[in-house]
Formats: sequence, C-alpha cells, structure tokens
Amino acid sequence: MARGNGSRGHTTRCPICGQPTAPDTRPFCSPRCKEIDLGRWLGERYTIPAVEPPDQFSESEDDDETRH
Repeated sequence: MARGNGSRGHTTRCPICGQPTAPDTRPFCSPRCKEIDLGRWLGERYTIPAVEPPDQFSESEDDDETRH
C-alpha cells in the first residue's frame, strides 16, 4: 500500500487550543485561534533568538586606524 505525504490518518492539532485544525484556517482550528496567535506575535510574546555577529573591528582597532 503506497503512502501519500504522510498526512493520511494524522490529525494536525491547533497550537493554541489543541483542537483539530480546519482546512481554511490551518494550522489553527478557527479564526479566533488564528487571531490569538497574531496578537501574541504583535505583543512580542513570541521571540526568535538571534546571534549577533561579531563586530568587524574592535574599538582598539578602530583607534589604531584613525591614527595613521
């Protein structure tokens, strides 16, 4: 028996309330949960960690270059 994309027999759950998702609001179960999630992003309750790249020059190197 060939399997499709693996979604057959697997119920995706809403990340807000845990109910099964609805096709028109996926990955949420309803417009309400979709708006709750948007509000959390806009309220900065969710964050994506970032790693700051190192500065190209340190302060001492900057001072050395201006003295030339």
